[in-house]
Amino acid sequence: MNDILNRKNVLTALAGAVVSLSLSLACMSTAQAALKDGAAAPDFTTQASLGGQVSTYSLHEALKQGPVVLYFYPAAFTTGCTIEAHEFADAVDQYKALGATVIGVSHDNIETLNKFSVSECRSKFAVAADPDRHIMTAYDATLPLTKYANRVSYVIAPDGKVIYSFTSLSPDLHVHNTLQALQQWVSQHPKQ
Repeated sequence: MNDILNRKNVLTALAGAVVSLSLSLACMSTAQAALKDGAAAPDFTTQASLGGQVSTYSLHEALKQGPVVLYFYPAAFTTGCTIEAHEFADAVDQYKALGATVIGVSHDNIETLNKFSVSECRSKFAVAADPDRHIMTAYDATLPLTKYANRVSYVIAPDGKVIYSFTSLSPDLHVHNTLQALQQWVSQHPKQ
């Protein structure tokens, strides 16, 4: 019996160490996102929810309308992700004034995102489901050793190139930084 308890304690301690190591690695890599400015943004199509309504979201199609702010977040309804969703929702009119749209991506299923899109995103922007992590993997926006996305924001120009990227587990600067990057890009690319 003691042998079983010891094994269970060792496994529990090992699992805790893996989670701790994963978070430590994520914190150490918060300085930059993997896709650099000028890189081609991987195209994707997936299910998304806006105001609780499911549709098919295509990055390629969205870019025809203007720049896209693509942000990855770990999980719907967690504290940091809720704060970030509120901040993006509050800034949607500023993004629209700059000709941009916003899309959030997480591993959550579409049923969870239907609720999140209404309550936390306030029906202002779409959130996309990436349950198999193919989008976050293409954007190198995964937390090591977990199923979760890292908190990474990209600004993508209509030509499909990354013009700005930012990685930080803190939700505090993602909206500010992406708005600033968009303002700079718009000032250098006036509408003809």
